[in-house]
Amino acid sequence: MPPGAVHQGVGALCEPLPAPAIEDIARDGAQRDHAVIMVLDQVTDPHNVGAIVRSAAAFGALAVVVPDRHAPEETGALAKAASGALERLPLVRVTNVVRALEQLKEAGFWVAGMAGEAPGTLASQKLSGRIALVMGAEGEGLRRLTREHCDFLVKLPMTGAVESLNVSNAAAVALYEPGARAPGRRSPQSK
Repeated sequence: MPPGAVHQGVGALCEPLPAPAIEDIARDGAQRDHAVIMVLDQVTDPHNVGAIVRSAAAFGALAVVVPDRHAPEETGALAKAASGALERLPLVRVTNVVRALEQLKEAGFWVAGMAGEAPGTLASQKLSGRIALVMGAEGEGLRRLTREHCDFLVKLPMTGAVESLNVSNAAAVALYEPGARAPGRRSPQSK
C-alpha cells in the first residue's frame, strides 16, 4: 500500500475493471426506449468524478463518459468517492468528447449541455427517451466545441442565493430532474 492509503486492514490484488468503448454504450442505449448517459467535459477532481459516478448509478444512468486526458484515473480517491458504484457503472474513456457526442446523437440521444447562463431549464425542454447530459469542468464549464455540439444548453432552476453548485451536486440534481427521466414526452425521433 502506498503511504497514507486508507485500507482498513485489507488489500486485494485484482484485475482492472472492464473498459467498454463509447460504441458499446451507444449501441446499448440505442436498444432502449429511455436511457441517460452522463458526459463530463474535463472535470478533473477525482472526488467530483467519483461522486458523479455514484449519483449516475443511483439514478440508473448507463455510463459516465470522460476524456482520456484532463480527467482523473480510477484511483483510490475516485473509487472511494464513488462508494462502490465504480464497480457497477462503466466509466468510459474517449479520445474526443465531441466525437463521442456525435456517436451518441447517431444512436438517437438528445445532447443537453448544462450551462448556468442557458436560456431555459432542463425540465423546460421536456426531454425523454435517450439523453446525454454534459457537464463542464469546475470553474470553466463547457468548452466551446462541446457547447456547439449540444442540441440544447440548459440550466437548473436556482433561486440566485448562490451563483452555482459544485459539479457533482449539479450532476445529481440534473440526473433526478424530471426533464432528464420522465417518460412520455418529446422523443429523439422528433428532432
